[in-house]
Amino acid sequence: MNLEQARFNMVEQQVRPWSVLDATVLQTMESIPRDVFTPAEQISLAYADIEIPLGHGESMLFPRVEGRMLQELELDIDDECLLVGTGSGYTTACIASMAKHVDSIDIYDDFLERAESNLASVNIANYNLENKDALASGNVFDKKYNAIAVTGSIPEYINRFEELLKPGGRLFIVVGTDPVMHALKIEHQDNKFIRTSLFETSLKPLVGVEHKPEFSF
Repeated sequence: MNLEQARFNMVEQQVRPWSVLDATVLQTMESIPRDVFTPAEQISLAYADIEIPLGHGESMLFPRVEGRMLQELELDIDDECLLVGTGSGYTTACIASMAKHVDSIDIYDDFLERAESNLASVNIANYNLENKDALASGNVFDKKYNAIAVTGSIPEYINRFEELLKPGGRLFIVVGTDPVMHALKIEHQDNKFIRTSLFETSLKPLVGVEHKPEFSF
């Protein structure tokens, strides 16, 4: 299997047709070897138009959804970023390649260990991995961010994440329940939060979200 050709095809046949036209995003996804972040038993599917299983019922995002997410975040080389849901580390790698730094959190230690190894293998170092539940009311974030990406869905919109945005910051999150969920972009502008619906999609809910209907952040 020609992995470089498969990576090129992924970008040109899956990502770009999904209205991902930002040159930096396309270059990033074409340069980072997704196969390195794919479980060994799934390596032949690394660049396929599927959600690749990672364990714990979690999966890598569809490449096209990943591309749209990266584009909507409008990442800059000076941005401090937060990623909720480390998974295999692929999204962390993409964001780190486009921004100054990314704090990447997950609730599964084995995901974080694997991601650490995967990121080291592609020489990416401007990140911090942490075991943290983004929805736990007792967890405090000690800083704010230019860009935040949430890789799991929530059933109803809450302000938990937008409150972590710096002025001018951008948030990507998926809200709703099957069969209809909406990807949203939230921008912190002029002391207001502007919410824009981007497209319909479906993502597995963040772990524990079903048990926290009383969101009161």
